[in-house]
Amino acid sequence: METEKLQEITLEALNDLKALDIVTFDVRDLTTITDIMIICSGRSNRHVTSLAANVVTHAKKNRQSYINTEGEKEGEWVIVDLGSVVVHVMLPTTRKFYNLEDLWEPIQKYREKISKE
Repeated sequence: METEKLQEITLEALNDLKALDIVTFDVRDLTTITDIMIICSGRSNRHVTSLAANVVTHAKKNRQSYINTEGEKEGEWVIVDLGSVVVHVMLPTTRKFYNLEDLWEPIQKYREKISKE
């Protein structure tokens, strides 16, 4: 499935259940792990697991062939790996503690700056 289409499906699934503070990073030039990284929060453990499950449901409906998840049991941080799109759904406190945005954003801005020069 095309990365942009998969990203659209994923964002739709997250918005359907009112995910909080959705941030998307295009990391194609930064890593070989994935193309798009999406980070969002849920209001409770149940909301976090429901958001992740909704992403999986939408991906399956659209015949996404690769789906792997981790962290559903605890519900503090669930990772949904769709191959070219990886989704991190976290409780706000967990998200603040690990601060993934501060890990990826400076690298992305640096790469953008270099490509413009």
